[in-house]
Amino acid sequence: MPDLADLFPGYNAHWIDTSIGKIFARSSTQDNLPPLLLLHGYAQTNVMWHKVAPLLDKQFRLVIPDLPGYGWSAVPEAAANHAPYDKRSMAKVMIEVMEKLGFAQFALAGHDRGGRVAYRLALDHPGRLSRLATLDIVPTYEMWTRMDYKMAMKVFHWQFLAQPFPMPEKTLATTSLDYIHLKMASWTKAKTLDAFDPRAVAHYDAFFSDPLRIHATCEDYRAGATTDFANDTADRKAGNKIACPMLALWGSAGIPSDSGPVAIWQDWATNITGQAIDSGHFLPEENPDATAAAMLAFFKG
Repeated sequence: MPDLADLFPGYNAHWIDTSIGKIFARSSTQDNLPPLLLLHGYAQTNVMWHKVAPLLDKQFRLVIPDLPGYGWSAVPEAAANHAPYDKRSMAKVMIEVMEKLGFAQFALAGHDRGGRVAYRLALDHPGRLSRLATLDIVPTYEMWTRMDYKMAMKVFHWQFLAQPFPMPEKTLATTSLDYIHLKMASWTKAKTLDAFDPRAVAHYDAFFSDPLRIHATCEDYRAGATTDFANDTADRKAGNKIACPMLALWGSAGIPSDSGPVAIWQDWATNITGQAIDSGHFLPEENPDATAAAMLAFFKG
């Protein structure tokens, strides 16, 4: 990848050995603060937290990785069930990352795909999390079972990227940056890229110019349509719920804004609060001050 701006000046950089290869992460430097893991979404990298991190790092030891297949992290070959791009596998890798950094229990916030990793981690490993926040999502099960024409128009990429290899990969081979710029702009409240720092966009472009990483994101969505949906369905039928305190944030013009996110999450969590942020899908970049304020109030308990 080309040289890119450091949007976390003074932070540590880590290449962490895990069961699926090296995971890249940034972390804040103040010790003796409670750990908070921040997970990014599609089609972004750890950099998406660069506006929020300075507003949180005096209160928390932040750990901000790239998910498997994204950013600078390893791009493992996918199995037939799309592992390790299913959210259960990604959650296990994130636990490995935190353990390598010395944290057995931690708080967790995830946006978009990172939010799906986050709630899966909460369901599969209830002793690991002190608190959980999700940004602009409802569970994968709810997305698929409630899909109507309006939602399908918002998230057509769910169906497109989940198509069998190599159709989406070949379609994106020569249009990846046009696609992702138009897609990201369409999810903002202003319907432009103006909310994004051009230096951050350069990070996203570098990542989304790599055919191997484009393939990894497709495997992420294939997992979402198959393994992730099956795991959610099993938890729904068993009545399993997220045990730790949970905060659902969403953009007032975000993807689930018309769905009543708190009411949906009440079927999945025992202790849920939530609020809308004045933004589109990208809360940490469109409205970092309000996003950080809501996160601080929640995570400080």
